[in-house]
Amino acid sequence: MMDKNSKIYVAGHHGLVGSAIWNNLKNKGYVNLVGKSHKELDLLDGAAVKKFFDDEQPEYVILAAAFVGGIMANSLYRADFIYRNLQIQQNVIGEAFRHQVKKLLFLGSTCIYPKNAPQPMKEDALLTSPLEYTNEPYAMAKIAGLKMCESFDMEYGTNYIAVMPTNLYGPNDNFDLVTSHVMPAMIRKMILADALKREDWKMLTTDLNHLPVEGVNGTSSKEDIIAVLGKYGIFSDHLELWGTGKPLREFLWSEEMADASVFVLEHVDYKDLNGLPEEMQGMTTTQLHEAGYKIPEVRNCHINVGTGKELTIGELAELIKKTIGYKGEVHWDASKPDGTMRKLIDVSKLHRLGWHHKIEIEEGVSKLYDWYEHSLKSDEKPRR
Repeated sequence: MMDKNSKIYVAGHHGLVGSAIWNNLKNKGYVNLVGKSHKELDLLDGAAVKKFFDDEQPEYVILAAAFVGGIMANSLYRADFIYRNLQIQQNVIGEAFRHQVKKLLFLGSTCIYPKNAPQPMKEDALLTSPLEYTNEPYAMAKIAGLKMCESFDMEYGTNYIAVMPTNLYGPNDNFDLVTSHVMPAMIRKMILADALKREDWKMLTTDLNHLPVEGVNGTSSKEDIIAVLGKYGIFSDHLELWGTGKPLREFLWSEEMADASVFVLEHVDYKDLNGLPEEMQGMTTTQLHEAGYKIPEVRNCHINVGTGKELTIGELAELIKKTIGYKGEVHWDASKPDGTMRKLIDVSKLHRLGWHHKIEIEEGVSKLYDWYEHSLKSDEKPRR
C-alpha cells in the first residue's frame, strides 16, 4: 500500500482530470502532493523538467498533462498535437525513470483505437487497423506513451501503468468554443442560443465577459456579438451543431476517472497486467534472456476506463436541451465531420480489477451544467 506521506507529483493538476485526481488524493488522506502550473513548469522544456525532478524527488508520478481538444482543434493543430504530447511524455517519463520513481500512471485516450475497431473495443484492438484521421496525431502520441510505459516495464522492471479513459467531462472542463470537446461545447452553445432566443443580453454579456469568443466580449456591440455567435452556429431561432448527430459516444464523469486512476495507482501493478507466468514475473528482458527464456511478446497492458454505456450525439443534444430548457430548434450540419461513428470501450478488465462507475449520463450532464452556471456567477474562470 502507498504511504499517505509519499510524495506524489500530479502533472497537469489544474486540468480536467488532473484537478479531479488531486482532490481525490487529498480526500483519501495523501498529504504530500506536488503540482506545478504551466507558468511554473513548462513540460516541453526538458531541462526544466529535469531540474524539477532533481529538486522534488517524487516517489510517484501521475502524468495527466496533455495538449487536448475536440475535432476542430485536432484538425487545425495537427503538428502541435503530436509534437507537444510526445515531448511532454518524453520529458516526464524519462525523468521519472532517471529518478527511480516507484510507480507512474500515464493517462491516454480511447482514440488510440482503430477507426473501425470491433465494438466494444477491447485493449487488444490496439494497432490492428488504421486510426480515425481527424485525431491521428494525438492518438499516435498517446500510443507512443503507453508503449513507453510497457517497454520500460519490460526492459527495466519499472511499474508504469497506462490507463485509457473514454470521453471525459466534469468540473474544470474546457468551454472554449474552438478547443473544447463535444459535451462542454454543446452545453455552452445551447446556453448562448437560449439566451439569444430570449434576448437575455445580461446573460450573453456575462458569459462573454467570462470567456470571450475570438476577442468578442460583453462590452462588444450587439452586432459583433450576434456575428461571432453565428460563426459558431448560434442563432436567435436555432442552433447548428456539427455532423449528423448519429455517432455513438461513451462519457465518464471526470471525478470518477480520478477515482479509477487512484484505485489503479493504489491496487494495480504491472505484474497484474502482463499475462506472464509466475516464474517470469519481476524479470527484465535481459534477465529473461540470460536465464534462457525466449523473450515473451507482452502487449496491451493498458486499462480501458469508462462506463461501457453509450448514446448518440443527437441523444446527448436532446438531453442537454431538456436539462437547460432550451426551446429553439437544433439543426445538424452534415457537411461537417462526424468523427468515428462508434467508440464504445470494453471495460471488463477494469471490472475484473475491482472498479465500477456510479454516475450515469443524466446526472452528469446536470452536474456539469450546474458547474458552468456557478462559474459564471463566481470569479472562477473556466479552463480554455
